[in-house]
Amino acid sequence: MVYASATTVLLYLAVGVAAAFVVGLLVTAVLRRIGRRSAVVRDVEARGRRPFRIVLVLVAARVVLEAATLQSSWAEPVAYVVNLAIIAMLAWLAAVVAFVLEDVALDKYRLDGPDNRRARRVRTQVSLLRRLTVAVVVVLAVGAMLLTIPAAREWGATIFASAGVVGVVAGLAAQTSLANLFAGLQITFTDAIRVDDVVVIEGEFGRIEEITLTYVVLHIWDDRRLVLPSTYFTTTPIENWTRKDSEVMGAVMLDVDWEVPIDGLREQMHCYLESTPNWDGRVANLVVVEAVGGVVTLRAVVSAKDGATLWDLRTGLREALVVWLQRTAPDALPRTRITTAADPAASSRPRRELPAQPGGARDAAPVQSADPEQDTPARRYETGLFTGSLEAVARAQRFSGPSEEEMEERRRSGEARSGEVDVVDAPAEEEPPSWRDQLASGRDDSRG
Repeated sequence: MVYASATTVLLYLAVGVAAAFVVGLLVTAVLRRIGRRSAVVRDVEARGRRPFRIVLVLVAARVVLEAATLQSSWAEPVAYVVNLAIIAMLAWLAAVVAFVLEDVALDKYRLDGPDNRRARRVRTQVSLLRRLTVAVVVVLAVGAMLLTIPAAREWGATIFASAGVVGVVAGLAAQTSLANLFAGLQITFTDAIRVDDVVVIEGEFGRIEEITLTYVVLHIWDDRRLVLPSTYFTTTPIENWTRKDSEVMGAVMLDVDWEVPIDGLREQMHCYLESTPNWDGRVANLVVVEAVGGVVTLRAVVSAKDGATLWDLRTGLREALVVWLQRTAPDALPRTRITTAADPAASSRPRRELPAQPGGARDAAPVQSADPEQDTPARRYETGLFTGSLEAVARAQRFSGPSEEEMEERRRSGEARSGEVDVVDAPAEEEPPSWRDQLASGRDDSRG
């Protein structure tokens, strides 16, 4: 066997490293030229230039060490170190490609559009896939490094010999971690929540700031962060205000006295809504939801384009209504009455007259216009949340439940499953005679 001298090997190493470095320069120059027309290639060249050149140099050194047979004690350790470095650099290069692909996807699906629901879903999935890819690359790289070392292979054989016990212990120890890992994957690909979704969790209003493999970060409205395990979102109900769209409705509750001028309060509500940009013009409804004891409970339902705007709209409307009551109708403020039977003020208190309607009627029905397109107070202010307008009727249909045909089908299916009736339609039973038929039959019998 012919052994090369150390000087010769070092010379070969220098030549090989220089050649690899030149090849790396040429390849990066070509990629840079192609990158003028492709953003992906440009990003790969910019981020992966260093690990790529290092891989070429290490491969050249490994080839030289493999070709030259050294009669030296340092040859084998150097070869092992070079192998480990090659594996590490290849893992680095694979991670760089994963990051570049993530940036390309995030740049394509931006969040500054008017409807970014699909973009938020894709960005969440891409970010989680990148984390998963990098984690798999790291695990594979560490495994490959261990397999290149003979001592590590022996350790692996010893570990595999006791795989039964180790598997049970590892399974018990990693049960929670694996559950969070699979829950994170489930959250991402079932589209239950997405990054930038507005949610209410544990009574806290905020947005989803980050979704990882094992936990989710909630950015609360007061700049606090709530970190929750991924399994929380697969086992606990949450409020997602942006699941389909960001438009929401909210209520403003007021407890007032029985003397409250509801018509005037409704007018004031609409005046305020028409003057603020926070109202999206969809829903504006003021109704009495309860009148018990000494107070009347009013509920004003309004709508806004998103949850944050709805908060400002509700607080502003509440303040406007309170100020109007203080200045215009102080008698409508909540108060406690104590009235005695001999109190002359109770019997002499003037009654509030309703405005006269056409024809002398004094009911509370609004005047209907002959023109259906005319903007009358009845059309503007007295439509309900589920009646009175096309949008309200459509909303009522969405919340009215299944149709009568579907409910009948469900009833029949339930009875068939419980064994009460057969699946085949049974002939209709003859209805018993009514009391009128029985009375008529009795008269005929008496005459006969």
